Amino acid sequence: MPQETKGPYNPNFEYQFLLPRFWLTWIGLGLLRLSVYLPRALFSVLGFLLGDLFYLTSKKRRSIVKTNIRLAFPEWNQARQDHLVRAHFRVLMQTVLDIPVLWWASPKYLDQFIRITGLENYKKYHGQGRHIILLTGHFVALEFGGVMTSRNFPQIGLIKPARNKLINWFIHRGRSRFGARLFLRRSGLRSLVRSIKSGYGFYYLPDEDHGPDKSVFVPFLGSEAATITGAAKLVKLCDAVALPAYIKRLARGGYELIFQPPLEDFPTGNEYNDAKTISEQLEKHVRDVPAQYMWTFRRYRSRPDNKPRPYERSNRR
Repeated sequence: MPQETKGPYNPNFEYQFLLPRFWLTWIGLGLLRLSVYLPRALFSVLGFLLGDLFYLTSKKRRSIVKTNIRLAFPEWNQARQDHLVRAHFRVLMQTVLDIPVLWWASPKYLDQFIRITGLENYKKYHGQGRHIILLTGHFVALEFGGVMTSRNFPQIGLIKPARNKLINWFIHRGRSRFGARLFLRRSGLRSLVRSIKSGYGFYYLPDEDHGPDKSVFVPFLGSEAATITGAAKLVKLCDAVALPAYIKRLARGGYELIFQPPLEDFPTGNEYNDAKTISEQLEKHVRDVPAQYMWTFRRYRSRPDNKPRPYERSNRR
């Protein structure tokens, strides 16, 4: 087994990052660093405009978002669906432009920029020494939820390395700035369980489609979505409390991290019912901020009864 899979992922700074092929990346990162000192309202406007540009220039992602929203909200008319598509691209880019704040702003500023609701729900079980698994979802601001949770409590999370090694090093540095431990997906279940049982909370995103063989199909908004069953198994294996947690971007800027009370009678041991419970919790938050779910992912890729995939063939990877 490679060394990097035996424990937390911790990429090192490499001297090759100083070579000319990384200079443009350094310039871009430098501009992002300077943006922390500029008014956030400016970047809200810029993100709005870049969102429209992204919508107009990315035929592939635009098609995926339209397909997802058509399946998620079949009861909506075409005009309302189209409005949500545009709104998603705008809030997505607004959130991307706020990431430098997450990486470089002072902790004091972050505490003002990202407010927390329901903190007592986490504190209660953390104070009792219980193992905690946060069940969240793929929202555009998920990075903010992970970092802010680790600002208050010891956390672990999963990471998918970026292709650019320098950017990957910065992403890891930003996510772990408050001591979070990050694992590669191939690290295996044992490393995660060991960390959870040692007192780390797990910021977990169970709304993933790993194919019909590793998932169950449960209702999600207006369609059925393949949902992994690992969340319930992990909660049981760790004897953990399952706390739903969501992060959203506020209309006037800034973010809100919401810790909800734990799921009752969870897990039940029934894979379908447990996955359905998670999906129902996720759906409530999506309906609260429908533009902020990560519609650029092919959430409905796998279809029940081997039905054809709904996405255009040119949009598949």
